[in-house]
Amino acid sequence: MGYSEQKPLSVAAIIGVVLGAIAVLTSFMPIINNGSFILALIGAVAGIVGLVGVLRGKKRSKPLAIIALALNVIAVAVVIATQSMYSAAIDDAVNGPAVASTSQAGDADQAPADQAADQANAAASATDLAVGTAATLENGLTVTVDSVAGGLTNYDGSAITCVHVTYANNGSDEVAFNMFDWSGQDAQGAQRNSTFYSDGTEQLDSGTLAAEGTVAGNVYFEGDLAKVLYTYSAFGDTSASWNVA
Repeated sequence: MGYSEQKPLSVAAIIGVVLGAIAVLTSFMPIINNGSFILALIGAVAGIVGLVGVLRGKKRSKPLAIIALALNVIAVAVVIATQSMYSAAIDDAVNGPAVASTSQAGDADQAPADQAADQANAAASATDLAVGTAATLENGLTVTVDSVAGGLTNYDGSAITCVHVTYANNGSDEVAFNMFDWSGQDAQGAQRNSTFYSDGTEQLDSGTLAAEGTVAGNVYFEGDLAKVLYTYSAFGDTSASWNVA
């Protein structure tokens, strides 16, 4: 009886399976999964080499090579998906939700088609809004610059502008409000945080707003203003702005 020498097991396929298993197990971990992506690429190459060797009849264990390829492809897909998710979460945490729509006091009387068109335009740009326009964020929070009063004088003789603002939480989660959410911009483009006004009344403070809750108050700024800016996050970009000049 003749003896047929058994073909050697594909080492490349084994390496591909090992690297793929490690890559899959670590593909969900932020930062670490950068290395998982590299391991998965190397593992995929090893799996391909192993499969080619099997198909050419030089090695054995085709199932092992296929498993190596599958594991590494899965790892790459998971890394891409999780990094996209983490990136979106970080962006939301830093910049906060974007403005979804804007509306003015008289918009309730508009035809539905006109309201939809206005909201579509507002979602694309929430800058240079008119006083009295409400900006609604994606989380359901609505902020409005209700009125602006200039010509006030502080205890030291400096000019003061009073801005009355309103928050309405139409979302399902609590949201924070703060006088430092707001800044004023003068005609030269200089932006300033709110300031103390000696004769101020109903000054907006800080806190959290429950779902369906509203809060309003005055925010005071030094000098005359051309714009009022609202920022959802202290580390983010301006979410909406109103022309007040």
